Amino acid sequence: MTLEQEQEFARLRAENAELRQSLAEVQAQLAAALVRIAELEAQLPGRNDPPAFVKPARPKPAAGEPQPRRKRAKEHNTSRKRSQPTRIERHALDHCPECQYRLQGESLDYRREVIELPPPQPVEVIEHQVVKRWCPHCECWRSPQLDLSGQVLGQGRIGVRVAALVAYLRTTLRLPVRQVQAYLATLHGLHLSVGEIVELAHAVRKQLQGHADQLLAQVRQQLVVHQDETGWRENGQNGYIWVTASDGPAAVRYYEYAASRGHQVPLRLLGEHFRGSWSATSTRRTT
Repeated sequence: MTLEQEQEFARLRAENAELRQSLAEVQAQLAAALVRIAELEAQLPGRNDPPAFVKPARPKPAAGEPQPRRKRAKEHNTSRKRSQPTRIERHALDHCPECQYRLQGESLDYRREVIELPPPQPVEVIEHQVVKRWCPHCECWRSPQLDLSGQVLGQGRIGVRVAALVAYLRTTLRLPVRQVQAYLATLHGLHLSVGEIVELAHAVRKQLQGHADQLLAQVRQQLVVHQDETGWRENGQNGYIWVTASDGPAAVRYYEYAASRGHQVPLRLLGEHFRGSWSATSTRRTT
């Protein structure tokens, strides 16, 4: 064995002795820690109890013995939240039902909530009379210019509230025209023909077309636009309702009916000035 090998062997023996000493110290510390852990566990109350989510075992009832009624948890045993009353009716006795003596004092015994609809209101027929008056100075009759904008659509006789109700029943609730006709006649005593209801829906669409164009113009200016479609059947023909929507706190939603679900519909809705990548889930404008 050379001198270098002897020196290397001596270095390794010394290093091995140091490692054995370190291992002995670590084992001693571990033994002391285990003893301390056992002492602390012995001091914990209920350390052998099952977890909180484990239900305790219940003895099985004997055959034929009635089972006790199962009660709800305390946090769930509360009454339904009451609504703000629009009218209060008081019920009280003036005389004792046993001796007929006049009762005195009062204290609230209990409440009972009843939710009910008021009786259906009949339509209000308003006759606007334009009165003309004679001007001696001009020597002619003068009458005011009747302006009913905001009350009726155009020159029709149906008010905007009735028109809005018809539009809601036709579009949101998707009721057929004859069911809308029956609803108005039954609840409000308003008799409209089928043709008048159809023309009324067209008048509402024309009146709101400007607002719809503004929404479409706003959504075309957004950085990110999402588009999707869903089936919509009109007059026995299958079609689709397309939605064009934007993100953000001032999000815009624009809906339009189309007979096709092809890519030409969303491209037409975006307009020729929209420059961006298009996909089935969203359309993103390049910046």
